[in-house]
Amino acid sequence: MEEVKAYIESGILELYVLGQLNAQESSEVEAMANKHPEVSAELAAIELALEAYALENAIAPSNALEDKILAQFTTTAPVTTSAPEPKVVPLYEGQKDGTVRTLRYALIACSILLVLSLGALFSAHKDLSQANEQIATLSLDKEKFASTVSKLEFDKSGMENRIAMTETDEWATVKLAGVKDSPKAKMLVYWNKKDKSILINYVAMDLPKTDQAHEYQLWALVDGKPVSLGVFSSTDNAKEAVKQMETIEKAQAFAVTIEPMGGSQNPTMEKMVVMGGVTI
Repeated sequence: MEEVKAYIESGILELYVLGQLNAQESSEVEAMANKHPEVSAELAAIELALEAYALENAIAPSNALEDKILAQFTTTAPVTTSAPEPKVVPLYEGQKDGTVRTLRYALIACSILLVLSLGALFSAHKDLSQANEQIATLSLDKEKFASTVSKLEFDKSGMENRIAMTETDEWATVKLAGVKDSPKAKMLVYWNKKDKSILINYVAMDLPKTDQAHEYQLWALVDGKPVSLGVFSSTDNAKEAVKQMETIEKAQAFAVTIEPMGGSQNPTMEKMVVMGGVTI
């Protein structure tokens, strides 16, 4: 019902009655009228209102304009020397001039009404366009607000996890620092001492940006050999603030490299961004 109400209030029915729509738009109005009795009733009401307005606001033309219009309803034949002068016969013989005059007033009033209506509809269309622009702006602002709220919730979840990790002896925190090509990079890896599970916290990392064809891969150094603990995306694409990686029984160090999507069997050493030794 709200959709039908909005359609009626859009001003398109008035444009239809005045014949200002193209064939496709007119077909859409007729389809809506056939589907919704409210639309059909509104069309009928608009037509009656326009007719009543035209009659109530009829403006008498000036004498000169009236004579010019009435002259078009009489015909005369050219005068020749070989034929008698023709008789001028009124178009509506037997009727008073008032009948023709009333009809002319109505036609002139309709023309004026059409001009006024077009102006009003143009103004309404302009106002409607401005309203649509405001709605689009509000929608964009709503999306930005929702994105901000989502980011705050993401950061809140990550901070709560960091606090929880510092308040228990069950988890060991391994700090990974940037290497030569990425000195400002940093990251924390949480290693459970009991079940050997690995967690990473997006809020506790600052890694170089990757392109759409690459992602991060976490490695553990076990007896001098790298073991993959899985891949993870950038912070912008992360769905949760905390992500669980593959478990590892023991490790001497952890490192992160940038690899093609899906990861690599062996780390690309020149793409290493952070590394940290295990002290537990």
